[in-house]
Amino acid sequence: MTARGIHAGEHAQDAEDLDVEEVLALVNEGSTGDSAMPAPATSPSPQGPPRKPDTDQHRATPWPEARAIAGRAARTGSRRAPVSVTLDSALGLVLAAPLVALSDLPSFDTSAMDGWAVAGPGPWAVREDGVLAGHAQAEPLSDGEAVRIATGARVPADATAVIRSEHGRTDDKGRLHAARDVGHGQDIRPRGQECRSGDQLLPGGTLVTPAVLGLAAAAGYDTLTVVPRPRVEVLILGDELLTEGLPRQGLIRDALGPMLPSWLRALGAEVTAVRRLGDDEKVLHKAITGSTADVIVTTGGTASGPVDHVHPTLRRIGAELLVDGVKVRPGHPMLLARIKDDQHLVGLPGNPLAAISGLLTLAEPLLRTLSAHPAPEPYELPLQDAVHGHPYDTRLVPAVLRGDRAVPLHFNGPAMLRGIAGADALAVVPPGGARQGQQAELIDLPWAASGIGVCFT
Repeated sequence: MTARGIHAGEHAQDAEDLDVEEVLALVNEGSTGDSAMPAPATSPSPQGPPRKPDTDQHRATPWPEARAIAGRAARTGSRRAPVSVTLDSALGLVLAAPLVALSDLPSFDTSAMDGWAVAGPGPWAVREDGVLAGHAQAEPLSDGEAVRIATGARVPADATAVIRSEHGRTDDKGRLHAARDVGHGQDIRPRGQECRSGDQLLPGGTLVTPAVLGLAAAAGYDTLTVVPRPRVEVLILGDELLTEGLPRQGLIRDALGPMLPSWLRALGAEVTAVRRLGDDEKVLHKAITGSTADVIVTTGGTASGPVDHVHPTLRRIGAELLVDGVKVRPGHPMLLARIKDDQHLVGLPGNPLAAISGLLTLAEPLLRTLSAHPAPEPYELPLQDAVHGHPYDTRLVPAVLRGDRAVPLHFNGPAMLRGIAGADALAVVPPGGARQGQQAELIDLPWAASGIGVCFT
């Protein structure tokens, strides 16, 4: 299953949107505990009715609606042409056409066990030669004859059964005797047992798993017709970001740069480029208008600070804003825009956890639709501890899964990665917070879901 660094304008915007009580609660959640693993959050959960927003800056899209818009956005664009890929490149993609058997499976009568192929009733005279897998078919058997045979070998014509090695014995005259009754067709896989040529094995829209690759190979395929991975270009904005060494002189490390490409690949994307642009409106305009990617992901610059150039650039090129801010914490200044019918831009906030929130809120549904992946089944678990809530926005809180419960983690402020680094999922906390034991929706992180989409190379 993201944006780099902390952009001062966005950080200030996040803080300005919280009242004193909320800021203190977030500080308390992010400043306790000294262990390497994040500790469970135990802050109380106010459960009164959500307060009505009192400023027009909260006219953002509700979080569930934003995810739905992102999931639908690509459907209005041009259909993406299927591609043919080799089997070793198809894992995690989706079949664009049904998988039809190219031959019978198995394509000849096959021994299911090591033993003897026999004809008629016993005892049987055993031939001196044997039959091995991959060799030419042996001479037909006459009634009362047997021949040694290996698993997967082609059964001689007129054979009536296979006797497993452990179920037969030979006497001093070399005659084979069965230790138990022998049924007609026993331990023979007849031609076409699994399918006949032309049978549909799997429908279009099936996710290519390792088992699907094995079935395709067995059915005679060298390539598969699939929906291509959406191509993503990442633009990292910010003059304050370092790519190595310790923070110094007002500069900070690019914390999310090393993570974003792998995370996007885990969500099914092909990352075509990662470019660092700094805070330069002209350079950003040129990068966006010159991109041929299906999705452009920008990091930072989505708020209204003096060097936040994403909104002005989108207006300049006539892009259609589909989502302009989301009622979610962290990450509310995220955005989704349609640049062309077949090209979209996801603007992630610059704070690290806020950027992850934007990635899973807007980029994941968009990429899922583009790659034709099915939506994951939603699920809920009770929270082990109460979680403080925002008055009128959804909160996404890192959590670990312990049996049948979700344990919220500390260090969940917009600029923090310590919590998410130890998490299995994000808990969806409704406006007003959640009490201990309350059911909460969970969003699995790509590497915790054991899905085929987890591909970090």
